[in-house]
Amino acid sequence: MKKELIIGLTILTIAIAACAGPTAQASPTLAAPTQPALSASTSPANAATQAQTSNTSVSFAKNVRPIFENSCTSCHGVEQMKAGMDMRTYQGLMAGSSNGPVIVPGNAADSFLVQQVVNGKMPKRGSKLTPEQIKTISDWVNAGAQNN
Repeated sequence: MKKELIIGLTILTIAIAACAGPTAQASPTLAAPTQPALSASTSPANAATQAQTSNTSVSFAKNVRPIFENSCTSCHGVEQMKAGMDMRTYQGLMAGSSNGPVIVPGNAADSFLVQQVVNGKMPKRGSKLTPEQIKTISDWVNAGAQNN
């Protein structure tokens, strides 16, 4: 459990560093981000485009939805609709919950859903998501959370 938390926090730190722009400093104890460093001339719009291009191989239908179906939809769509959240479809996910949006396309660090799985607060029932599953969801969100 402790190892999973450390891995999850490492992934989140890398995601934040990748999204924060040229002023972000990665901790020397963490692995270097897999994305190229931003130059001083790189605008936030160009950074978002770079993130989208590097992660476009993550598919909602093939990679992300199966994670949600296995770990999330029994409480958020099939048996219940906790917090008004329907995770059975892309449209339901992007509609958010009764508390508002849960995905910020292009920004996993600011996406409530990613925060919940990284912090181990979701799913509440069953096994927590693996670091690989969290990375898949984070990569998809950082790539723009497309319906692909």
